[in-house]
Amino acid sequence: MSEVSWIAVDWGTTQLRAWALSADGEVLQHAASARGMGSLAVDQFEGALLELIDGWLPVDRVTEVVACGMVGARQGWREAPYAEVPCAPQSMARMISPEVHDGRIRVSIIPGLCQRAPADVLRGEETQIAGLLVEWPDYHGLVCLPGTHSKWAEVRGGKVLSFQTFMTGELFALLSGQSVLRHGMQGNHPLDRSAFDAGLHAATERPLLGALFGLRAESLLEGLAPAAARSRLSGLLIGQELSGLPEHWQGLPVCVIGDGEAAERYRHALAAQGISARTLGAEQVTLAGLAAAHQHIRGGI
Repeated sequence: MSEVSWIAVDWGTTQLRAWALSADGEVLQHAASARGMGSLAVDQFEGALLELIDGWLPVDRVTEVVACGMVGARQGWREAPYAEVPCAPQSMARMISPEVHDGRIRVSIIPGLCQRAPADVLRGEETQIAGLLVEWPDYHGLVCLPGTHSKWAEVRGGKVLSFQTFMTGELFALLSGQSVLRHGMQGNHPLDRSAFDAGLHAATERPLLGALFGLRAESLLEGLAPAAARSRLSGLLIGQELSGLPEHWQGLPVCVIGDGEAAERYRHALAAQGISARTLGAEQVTLAGLAAAHQHIRGGI
């Protein structure tokens, strides 16, 4: 097996993921744990990291660890101050290095991005956008990053010009699990495509707050099945999200970054509006973005 050259880390609120890479970019090892930022005190981050990567570390040299995500938040290991858009997705000048006790590692944390008006912030997605630009350096258009808090960013000339966050995923979880709608949405079910499409259509026809209660009423009066109700709710919320995109973004090409059902729902919703989106896998662009940051560190930029 090739020697480990450096280690890439994506450290979110609920999950820690790490990859050991060779000098030529080959992934040698991959590991993950549930020790995300949200479960750790400041003095626990180094230990949580070493639990995953200790066996990958050569004893005779310092290994560079490059990390993105909520590890650099105010509640994280050490805060990496936001870079303000418009700017390149990764601000190397604002990258920070927390103090470590293990002499085998040196950790660098990539900062997130902020926007003053309208106020918005992101962490972790900047590295995925940087990875997209590794794949397509001249990309000019929108980047859609589905998630609990989905992000949309306008990218041009190698910079993020503006972005917007939607709490669509979190709102779906709250409404389906804690609101009055929960009574008709028990269980996890595969996507009902026709019900999802009906939700997309309803998003353009009715005010959101009325359409939401309509799901409960239809469950009581017409026996709307839980699978269909959940899919209708998903389509309704994603449709509202798409309708809330700024007007000056209309007509721009779209790239969806993500894997699995969540990304597929956005691709389908965009196709329903006549928009054919390109797609890239989340892990692919995350690693490409972390590798770009590592190259900057190696070059002393």
